[in-house]
Amino acid sequence: MGKIGGRILIAAVVLAVCFWFLYPTVRWYFATDADDRAVALSASSQIRDISQAKASADLASVKALAGDTPLPESFAYLKDLVKSKGVDTKNLTAGTLLGAATEQQVFEAIEKHYRALYIGLKQTSRSALKLGLDLNGGMSILLDVDVESFEAKLGRKASEAEISRAIDEDIEVLKNRIDQYGVTEPEIRRQGQNQILIEISGEADPDRVESFLRGRGALCFQLVDTAATQKAVSYYSTHMDELYLPDGSIAQPDFLPEGTTLTGYYVKDEYGIDQFVGLCVIIDSPLIDGRYIQNAIQETDRIQNRPVVNFTLSSEGGSQMYSLTSEHVGDVMAVVLDGNVRTRATINSVLSTSIQISGFTLDEAQEIALLLKSATMPIEVSVASQRSVGASLGEDAVRIGLYSIIAGLALVVLFMFAYYGLCGLAADAGLLVMMYMIVSVMAGFKSTFTLSGIAGLILTLGMAVDSNVIIFERIKEQLRLGMTPANAVSDGFRQAFWTIMDANLTTLIAGVVLMILGSSTVKGFATTLVIGIVCSLFCSLFFCRVILDLTVRRRIHISFRRPAGEK
Repeated sequence: MGKIGGRILIAAVVLAVCFWFLYPTVRWYFATDADDRAVALSASSQIRDISQAKASADLASVKALAGDTPLPESFAYLKDLVKSKGVDTKNLTAGTLLGAATEQQVFEAIEKHYRALYIGLKQTSRSALKLGLDLNGGMSILLDVDVESFEAKLGRKASEAEISRAIDEDIEVLKNRIDQYGVTEPEIRRQGQNQILIEISGEADPDRVESFLRGRGALCFQLVDTAATQKAVSYYSTHMDELYLPDGSIAQPDFLPEGTTLTGYYVKDEYGIDQFVGLCVIIDSPLIDGRYIQNAIQETDRIQNRPVVNFTLSSEGGSQMYSLTSEHVGDVMAVVLDGNVRTRATINSVLSTSIQISGFTLDEAQEIALLLKSATMPIEVSVASQRSVGASLGEDAVRIGLYSIIAGLALVVLFMFAYYGLCGLAADAGLLVMMYMIVSVMAGFKSTFTLSGIAGLILTLGMAVDSNVIIFERIKEQLRLGMTPANAVSDGFRQAFWTIMDANLTTLIAGVVLMILGSSTVKGFATTLVIGIVCSLFCSLFFCRVILDLTVRRRIHISFRRPAGEK
């Protein structure tokens, strides 16, 4: 393989990698239904509720079909369930499906289908190019960490490591709260030394945001009605289509004792989403509020070598726990978060301020410890600033930005073609590839595209043209000296190489410094500029070279005057 063949292969590989980077963005913005995007961007609990509601509705539709009615093509994914039962799926009917599997199994298969759909889309959205608040609208909240109150709680001066660890725990608590309150998946990160930045893209309800920032979480301890739980499990094993209401909430059957509530028992699945594992009837009172929890930590029992969770209550909470457990030794107590049971255990002895629970895996123990700690934050925070960007402003910014890019690109393309003829078209092709590469690389590195980023993109567009102008002028100089077109192209690129590299390297250094030291707005501009410089160098010095190598033979059309090399 010659030099030209090697260059073609490298260019093809680079463009293929860029397409792999860009594919999630194309799929998310252009191949995904708007309603499905809205569900995928919902909190985990909302995805669970919607999947369950759809599963209940679909199960009811299947049960409504006559026994010999062929199963609609939309339920083709249920063939795997029937196959696992050893039943032929060639002419699958509703009767065959319900005869081969229980209603519970059919319900779970349908729910799994919807959940996999929305989780797949959520993962696609995470890999897609994100729009910043100035383009997509939303809320930006900057929180100050109160180090003094943290040190007052410790009773001594806190080390840098302790403060850093506590801030990281604060971030985890905030993520957990946001998931519980159903706010669209945000970006939460540390800013500076003692600040936390929360950015919620899209429309966000300020009241709900305020609730998870200042609230302590609806966490409490409640007793379980074992007899009513067994009755509910028995009934719904054959009536799964009646379990969920259209809004995704659990129906309350008439046979429940007064003062009790039927709720779900959930654990985190491999996707980090609450997975329904059973039903549980809880007694509305007595209960202990989660605000009494002072600390919770996952540890290992040294005697039995098993994961345990140790947590402590305040003196008032310990007194209430003592009164509750002393009267209910042998009963089951549940940890309930926002109306859903997250863990439950038998009360084997009277409990007070220090409590240990066990009977779960290491991952479950870590999740429960975080759950208990979400009732309070290690370091208190206060809102330093809060600003909202309306969706209409974001749409206007996107539209103006796109118009700017299109207008700038069109003018550059026309100029290059008018001044350099067919060679200008090669440069124009390089510019289009450069734009494609910039967007692809930003998507691949999960960058956020902002209004300042659009400015960086337009600036990169102009700088990339400078490189082509230098190359073409060097080629014209070699042609005037009598070189053949092929040799003129080779020498023109060689002589222009260091001039282009020096000019772009200085700008690249400045862009990197802005990325490291600049504010969030400046970083958006600098990130696009740095990526753009690297991509423009590749397109100017490599991609355009490939095009000219393939097209130049005995002459080169480098202007609208007589083709160079033609005698």
